[in-house]
Amino acid sequence: MVQSPDLQETVHVIFGASGGIGSCVARTLVASGARTVLVGRDTERLAPLADELAARVCRLDTTNDGGWEACIREAADWGGRVDGVLNCAGSILLKPAHSTSLDEFEQTIRTNLITAFQTVRAAARTLRDSGGSVVLMSSAAAEIGLANHEAIAAAKAGVVGLTRAAAATYAAHGIRFNAVSPGLVDTPLSEKITSNQIALAASTALHPLGRIGQPTDIARAVCWLLSPASSWVTGQVLGVDGGLAALKVRARQGRG
Repeated sequence: MVQSPDLQETVHVIFGASGGIGSCVARTLVASGARTVLVGRDTERLAPLADELAARVCRLDTTNDGGWEACIREAADWGGRVDGVLNCAGSILLKPAHSTSLDEFEQTIRTNLITAFQTVRAAARTLRDSGGSVVLMSSAAAEIGLANHEAIAAAKAGVVGLTRAAAATYAAHGIRFNAVSPGLVDTPLSEKITSNQIALAASTALHPLGRIGQPTDIARAVCWLLSPASSWVTGQVLGVDGGLAALKVRARQGRG
């Protein structure tokens, strides 16, 4: 686990901490000397990770409009301050538009974009006097056209716009807003893809570096954006995607 001395004694709130990326970020932060508050609806699911990391758990009732803000305030009371906030809540829906129901589309927007907005709003209300770093999760699908990604691409593109607008609005308050934009990452959320060898091979071929991502790839980028090392960085979307969104390369050939 890569450690960062810049994160010593900092306090961070992770929404969606039970997922593959959220839990990896939590471990990376704690390994660097930070303290974390793990947020989710299912506290029993978070309990083993909290015990492992000596972290605090905050149950988020998503039906309570003020629940997001309450978790950040609870973290500040526990840790003395909050230095960073991360939203890892998300989903994957791979369907063409004509096969996607309105309910599926709305759920994708709710899980990916509305959770990001709730994070931004809660952080803006609680960090305006102290400043801090907020990191959201976008996707390479928001940057390029990928077949069967209409719903998730729309949601994640919204996250990009939200990130940049919030960065402009709250720069004067010392709150930085950035996003990380992954390609396909090997997590429980993507298991339907990674467990199918044909789908995995096709997905791998889309990434110029020749592999899909690991949670540690994303965690390192997130922790840098949360740390003082990136104190002059705001309004950015950092692609951590093996070159997926930015590069077009020749098909790999066997070595002869």
